[in-house]
Amino acid sequence: MTYFEGFITPVRTADKDAYREHARKFGGFAAEFGISRMVEGMADDVPHGKTTDFYRAVQAHDDETIVFSFFEYPSKQARDAANEKFQNDPRMADMMKDMPFDAKRMIFGGFEAIVDAGEGPGGYVNGFIVPVPKKNLKAYRALARMAAKVWQEYGALDYRECVAEDVKVGKWTSFPRSVKLKPGETVIFSWITYKSRKHRDRVNAKVMKDPRIANMDPKTIPFDGKRMIYGGFETFVKL
Repeated sequence: MTYFEGFITPVRTADKDAYREHARKFGGFAAEFGISRMVEGMADDVPHGKTTDFYRAVQAHDDETIVFSFFEYPSKQARDAANEKFQNDPRMADMMKDMPFDAKRMIFGGFEAIVDAGEGPGGYVNGFIVPVPKKNLKAYRALARMAAKVWQEYGALDYRECVAEDVKVGKWTSFPRSVKLKPGETVIFSWITYKSRKHRDRVNAKVMKDPRIANMDPKTIPFDGKRMIYGGFETFVKL
Protein backbone atom coordinates (compact mmCIF):
# COMPACT_ATOMS: atom_id res chain seq x y z
CA MET A 1 0.00 0.00 0.00
CA THR A 2 1.25 3.51 -0.80
CA TYR A 3 2.96 5.12 2.17
CA PHE A 4 3.55 8.81 2.83
CA GLU A 5 5.74 10.74 5.19
CA GLY A 6 4.25 14.15 5.90
CA PHE A 7 5.95 17.31 7.15
CA ILE A 8 4.80 20.72 8.38
CA THR A 9 7.71 23.13 8.76
CA PRO A 10 8.08 26.69 10.14
CA VAL A 11 10.38 28.79 7.95
CA ARG A 12 11.47 32.37 8.56
CA THR A 13 9.95 34.51 5.83
CA ALA A 14 13.40 36.01 5.22
CA ASP A 15 14.75 32.47 4.62
CA LYS A 16 12.12 31.33 2.10
CA ASP A 17 14.58 31.38 -0.81
CA ALA A 18 17.18 29.51 1.22
CA TYR A 19 14.58 26.88 2.11
CA ARG A 20 13.55 26.50 -1.52
CA GLU A 21 17.19 25.93 -2.49
CA HIS A 22 17.62 23.46 0.37
CA ALA A 23 14.55 21.48 -0.75
CA ARG A 24 15.57 21.50 -4.41
CA LYS A 25 19.05 20.28 -3.47
CA PHE A 26 17.54 17.37 -1.57
CA GLY A 27 15.17 16.68 -4.45
CA GLY A 28 18.17 16.18 -6.70
CA PHE A 29 18.97 12.88 -5.03
CA ALA A 30 15.62 11.95 -3.41
CA ALA A 31 15.01 9.13 -5.90
CA GLU A 32 18.25 7.47 -4.79
CA PHE A 33 16.65 6.89 -1.39
CA GLY A 34 13.53 5.27 -2.85
CA ILE A 35 11.25 8.34 -2.74
CA SER A 36 8.82 7.95 -5.63
CA ARG A 37 7.30 11.43 -5.26
CA MET A 38 8.24 14.57 -3.36
CA VAL A 39 6.17 17.73 -3.08
CA GLU A 40 6.97 20.92 -1.17
CA GLY A 41 4.51 23.81 -0.92
CA MET A 42 4.91 27.30 0.55
CA ALA A 43 1.96 28.89 2.39
CA ASP A 44 -0.19 31.02 0.10
CA ASP A 45 -3.74 30.94 1.50
CA VAL A 46 -3.43 29.65 5.07
CA PRO A 47 -5.99 31.11 7.51
CA HIS A 48 -5.62 31.59 11.23
CA GLY A 49 -8.16 29.45 13.08
CA LYS A 50 -9.98 29.94 16.39
CA THR A 51 -8.93 26.58 17.83
CA THR A 52 -6.27 25.06 15.58
CA ASP A 53 -4.33 26.03 12.46
CA PHE A 54 -1.05 25.38 10.67
CA TYR A 55 0.66 28.23 12.54
CA ARG A 56 -0.21 26.84 15.97
CA ALA A 57 0.78 23.36 14.78
CA VAL A 58 4.46 24.39 14.63
CA GLN A 59 4.30 27.29 17.11
CA ALA A 60 5.14 29.67 14.25
CA HIS A 61 6.54 33.10 15.06
CA ASP A 62 5.18 36.28 13.50
CA ASP A 63 8.10 36.40 11.05
CA GLU A 64 7.63 32.80 9.88
CA THR A 65 5.62 31.09 7.16
CA ILE A 66 4.56 27.44 6.75
CA VAL A 67 5.77 24.73 4.39
CA PHE A 68 3.54 21.72 3.67
CA SER A 69 5.39 18.74 2.19
CA PHE A 70 5.39 14.99 1.76
CA PHE A 71 7.44 12.09 0.43
CA GLU A 72 5.73 9.15 -1.26
CA TYR A 73 7.00 5.58 -0.98
CA PRO A 74 5.64 2.31 -2.37
CA SER A 75 5.49 0.88 1.18
CA LYS A 76 6.47 1.46 4.80
CA GLN A 77 9.40 -0.88 4.30
CA ALA A 78 10.68 1.41 1.54
CA ARG A 79 10.30 4.41 3.88
CA ASP A 80 12.22 2.63 6.65
CA ALA A 81 15.01 1.69 4.24
CA ALA A 82 15.19 5.30 3.02
CA ASN A 83 15.50 6.66 6.55
CA GLU A 84 18.37 4.30 7.21
CA LYS A 85 20.12 5.55 4.07
CA PHE A 86 19.55 9.16 5.16
CA GLN A 87 21.43 8.53 8.38
CA ASN A 88 24.47 7.15 6.57
CA ASP A 89 24.71 9.51 3.62
CA PRO A 90 27.38 12.25 3.95
CA ARG A 91 25.32 14.61 1.78
CA MET A 92 22.55 14.55 4.38
CA ALA A 93 25.04 15.23 7.14
CA ASP A 94 26.28 18.28 5.24
CA MET A 95 22.73 19.57 4.65
CA MET A 96 21.83 19.22 8.32
CA LYS A 97 24.71 21.48 9.40
CA ASP A 98 22.96 24.61 8.19
CA MET A 99 19.22 24.04 7.85
CA PRO A 100 17.09 27.13 7.02
CA PHE A 101 14.35 26.22 9.51
CA ASP A 102 13.84 25.19 13.15
CA ALA A 103 13.84 21.38 13.04
CA LYS A 104 12.72 21.19 16.69
CA ARG A 105 9.33 22.62 15.73
CA MET A 106 8.89 20.74 12.45
CA ILE A 107 6.21 18.04 12.69
CA PHE A 108 6.43 14.78 10.75
CA GLY A 109 5.04 11.27 10.67
CA GLY A 110 4.25 8.22 8.57
CA PHE A 111 0.82 7.64 7.03
CA GLU A 112 -0.88 4.87 5.04
CA ALA A 113 -3.02 5.95 2.10
CA ILE A 114 -6.73 5.13 2.45
CA VAL A 115 -7.76 7.12 -0.66
CA ASP A 116 -5.17 7.42 -3.42
CA ALA A 117 -6.82 8.92 -6.50
CA GLY A 118 -5.43 10.87 -9.44
CA GLU A 119 -2.01 11.69 -10.80
CA GLY A 120 -0.90 15.20 -9.71
CA PRO A 121 1.32 16.80 -8.64
CA GLY A 122 0.14 20.16 -10.03
CA GLY A 123 1.13 23.66 -8.96
CA TYR A 124 -1.12 24.14 -5.93
CA VAL A 125 -2.07 21.99 -2.93
CA ASN A 126 -4.85 22.30 -0.37
CA GLY A 127 -3.57 20.53 2.73
CA PHE A 128 -5.52 19.20 5.72
CA ILE A 129 -4.89 17.63 9.13
CA VAL A 130 -8.03 16.05 10.59
CA PRO A 131 -8.81 14.41 13.96
CA VAL A 132 -11.03 11.36 13.48
CA PRO A 133 -12.42 8.98 16.14
CA LYS A 134 -11.08 5.51 15.40
CA LYS A 135 -14.62 4.13 15.67
CA ASN A 136 -15.56 6.42 12.75
CA LEU A 137 -12.77 5.40 10.38
CA LYS A 138 -15.03 3.22 8.24
CA ALA A 139 -17.47 6.11 7.80
CA TYR A 140 -14.59 8.51 7.16
CA ARG A 141 -13.19 6.27 4.41
CA ALA A 142 -16.60 6.17 2.72
CA LEU A 143 -16.90 9.96 2.93
CA ALA A 144 -13.35 10.41 1.57
CA ARG A 145 -14.02 8.11 -1.40
CA MET A 146 -17.15 10.05 -2.26
CA ALA A 147 -15.38 13.39 -1.90
CA ALA A 148 -12.48 12.24 -4.07
CA LYS A 149 -14.94 11.33 -6.84
CA VAL A 150 -16.67 14.72 -6.63
CA TRP A 151 -13.48 16.78 -6.59
CA GLN A 152 -12.02 14.88 -9.53
CA GLU A 153 -15.22 15.24 -11.52
CA TYR A 154 -14.79 19.00 -11.31
CA GLY A 155 -11.13 18.97 -12.26
CA ALA A 156 -8.93 18.34 -9.19
CA LEU A 157 -5.74 16.59 -10.29
CA ASP A 158 -5.46 14.23 -7.37
CA TYR A 159 -6.98 13.51 -3.97
CA ARG A 160 -5.14 11.81 -1.10
CA GLU A 161 -6.32 10.77 2.37
CA CYS A 162 -3.85 9.05 4.68
CA VAL A 163 -4.27 7.66 8.19
CA ALA A 164 -1.59 7.85 10.88
CA GLU A 165 0.59 4.75 11.07
CA ASP A 166 3.88 5.96 12.58
CA VAL A 167 3.00 9.26 14.25
CA LYS A 168 4.33 10.14 17.68
CA VAL A 169 3.43 12.86 20.17
CA GLY A 170 6.35 15.29 20.19
CA LYS A 171 7.80 17.28 23.08
CA TRP A 172 6.92 20.65 21.52
CA THR A 173 5.00 19.94 18.32
CA SER A 174 3.52 16.94 16.52
CA PHE A 175 0.60 15.89 14.34
CA PRO A 176 -1.47 14.80 17.38
CA ARG A 177 -0.82 18.09 19.17
CA SER A 178 -1.69 20.08 16.04
CA VAL A 179 -5.36 19.02 16.20
CA LYS A 180 -5.55 18.61 19.99
CA LEU A 181 -6.06 14.88 19.54
CA LYS A 182 -8.31 13.23 22.11
CA PRO A 183 -8.20 9.64 23.44
CA GLY A 184 -9.68 7.23 20.93
CA GLU A 185 -8.86 9.44 17.93
CA THR A 186 -6.34 9.19 15.13
CA VAL A 187 -4.88 11.72 12.68
CA ILE A 188 -5.65 12.02 8.97
CA PHE A 189 -3.11 13.80 6.73
CA SER A 190 -4.62 14.71 3.37
CA TRP A 191 -4.42 17.01 0.37
CA ILE A 192 -6.05 17.90 -2.94
CA THR A 193 -3.92 19.03 -5.87
CA TYR A 194 -4.80 21.63 -8.51
CA LYS A 195 -3.09 23.35 -11.43
CA SER A 196 -3.04 26.72 -9.65
CA ARG A 197 -4.82 28.75 -6.96
CA LYS A 198 -7.29 30.08 -9.55
CA HIS A 199 -7.97 26.51 -10.64
CA ARG A 200 -8.51 25.57 -6.97
CA ASP A 201 -11.02 28.38 -6.55
CA ARG A 202 -12.98 27.38 -9.68
CA VAL A 203 -13.09 23.70 -8.73
CA ASN A 204 -14.06 24.33 -5.11
CA ALA A 205 -16.84 26.75 -6.09
CA LYS A 206 -18.41 24.00 -8.22
CA VAL A 207 -17.88 21.33 -5.56
CA MET A 208 -19.62 23.39 -2.87
CA LYS A 209 -22.72 23.63 -5.08
CA ASP A 210 -22.84 19.90 -5.81
CA PRO A 211 -25.74 18.34 -3.87
CA ARG A 212 -23.54 15.45 -2.70
CA ILE A 213 -21.51 18.01 -0.73
CA ALA A 214 -23.95 20.90 -0.22
CA ASN A 215 -26.72 18.68 1.18
CA MET A 216 -24.60 16.72 3.64
CA ASP A 217 -26.10 16.48 7.13
CA PRO A 218 -23.57 18.01 9.57
CA LYS A 219 -24.63 15.44 12.16
CA THR A 220 -23.28 12.62 9.97
CA ILE A 221 -19.81 14.10 9.43
CA PRO A 222 -17.44 11.60 11.14
CA PHE A 223 -14.85 14.08 12.46
CA ASP A 224 -14.57 17.31 14.45
CA GLY A 225 -14.42 20.06 11.83
CA LYS A 226 -13.65 22.68 14.49
CA ARG A 227 -10.24 21.11 15.07
CA MET A 228 -9.47 20.39 11.42
CA ILE A 229 -6.51 22.33 9.97
CA TYR A 230 -6.47 23.45 6.34
CA GLY A 231 -4.73 25.84 3.96
CA GLY A 232 -3.50 26.45 0.43
CA PHE A 233 0.13 26.05 -0.62
CA GLU A 234 1.95 26.94 -3.82
CA THR A 235 4.23 24.07 -4.77
CA PHE A 236 7.86 24.79 -5.60
CA VAL A 237 9.25 21.23 -5.64
CA LYS A 238 7.31 18.61 -7.63
CA LEU A 239 9.15 15.35 -8.22
